[in-house]
Amino acid sequence: MKIGELAKATGTLVETIRYYEREGLLPVAARTEGNYRIYDGDHAQRLAFIRNCRNLDMTLNEIRALLRFRDAPTENCGDVNALLDAHIGHVAERIHELKTLEKHLKTLRTQCLSAHRTQDCGILQGLSQSGGAAASAAAHPRHVHGTHRA
Repeated sequence: MKIGELAKATGTLVETIRYYEREGLLPVAARTEGNYRIYDGDHAQRLAFIRNCRNLDMTLNEIRALLRFRDAPTENCGDVNALLDAHIGHVAERIHELKTLEKHLKTLRTQCLSAHRTQDCGILQGLSQSGGAAASAAAHPRHVHGTHRA
């Protein structure tokens, strides 16, 4: 199948498929005489595996490692368990960071309980100060991706 067909079959953007190829997660597809990429069922299965990992918020390096394990089916899966345990730890840390962020945002929200002129808005004033909830939140500069919906 051509890249557009693979994209449609897997619900993956064409550019994402190309990106995964560049990153070495998907094997480079064969090309037709017209220079079109041609994919097969193995590509679709591997792409589904990658997408499942990404849905679990795994990094590309974690996915690379899991793909190496997947490509060596007779090996011991103890390292797979260790990788997943480490990822669970990262998720727990992010949950803690998000709870802290929520607390800071709620504190900031209490600065303006009703509608005022924006010059009197406690939230805007709080965001302008070098101390307080906004500064405390800034002490944790990592933005958690995937938490905003379009």
